[in-house]
Amino acid sequence: MAPLRFSANVSWLFPELPGLPARLRAAGSSGFRAAEVGWPYAEPPEALARAAREAGLQLVLINTPPGDREKGEMGLGAVPGRQAAFREGLEQAVLYAKALGCPRIHLMAGRVPQGADRAAVRGEMETVFLENLRHAAGVLAQENLVGLLEPINTRLTDPQYFLDTPQQAAAILQKVGRPNLQLQMDVFHWQIMDGNLTGNIREFLPIVGHVQVAQVPGRGEPSSPGELNFPYLFQLLEDEGYKGFVGCEYQPQGDTVEGLSWLRSYWDRRGHPQAGQ
Repeated sequence: MAPLRFSANVSWLFPELPGLPARLRAAGSSGFRAAEVGWPYAEPPEALARAAREAGLQLVLINTPPGDREKGEMGLGAVPGRQAAFREGLEQAVLYAKALGCPRIHLMAGRVPQGADRAAVRGEMETVFLENLRHAAGVLAQENLVGLLEPINTRLTDPQYFLDTPQQAAAILQKVGRPNLQLQMDVFHWQIMDGNLTGNIREFLPIVGHVQVAQVPGRGEPSSPGELNFPYLFQLLEDEGYKGFVGCEYQPQGDTVEGLSWLRSYWDRRGHPQAGQ
C-alpha cells in the first residue's frame, strides 16, 4: 500500500505569513511537495507559479471564484440567474489552472438565496447546477482538467450552502455522468453532516478525486482534540487504495510548523512520497 500524499492548503496554513507566495515557500520548507489554494485570484498566476516552482511544489487544486462576496455569494454553480457569471468564473479558473499546472478545480455550488426555503428551491437549483456542470465538464475536458464537487456542512460552517451531503453530491454526479467530474471529500464536513465515515469512505471513494482533512468540531490539526481518529482514517484510505492528494485544510491552533508534528510522524512511519500527478 502506497503512503498518502499530502498537500498544504495555503489559504488556511501559515496565516502568520502575508500573501500566498510566502505561504507557498513556507509549505515547501516544511516538507510539502504539493499545495492547494482556495482562491488564487488576487495574485497574478505567473507570480504564484514561480513561487510554487521555487518551493518545489505542485499545485493540485483551486476553486472557482466565489462571486460577489459582499452580497453573500459563496460560489455560483447552482445559483439561479447567475449562470453567465458562473461561466465567466470558470473561464478565469481554467486560465489560472493552466498557468499553474493545476489539474483540478473545485466547482463551487453556492448558497440557497437569502430568505428562500431550501426545500422549495432545491429542484430549481439542482437543474441550474446540472446545466452548469455539463457545460463545465465540456470546457474542462478540452484542457484535460477535472472538476470537483464538495459538500459543505450546513450545521457549523454554512447554513445556506446548497450542496451539503456526499449522497446529494454523488446523485448529482450520476445525473451529469461525465468522467472528468468527481467528488471532493472533506472529512470535516462529512462527519458533521452524516458521520458513518468508514461506510461513506468505502462507498464513495471510487468517485473521489481529492480529500481534505481537519479535526471535528474545532477544525484544527488532525492531532488536535476532537471526534476523529486520523491514524485510523489514514490507514483506511491506504487500505482502500486511495491514490490522490490529502489536503490539509484546517485552522492551525498555534504556529503552523509546530502543528505539523502529526504529519512529520506520518512521514517518519510511512516515508515521504513525492508529489507526482
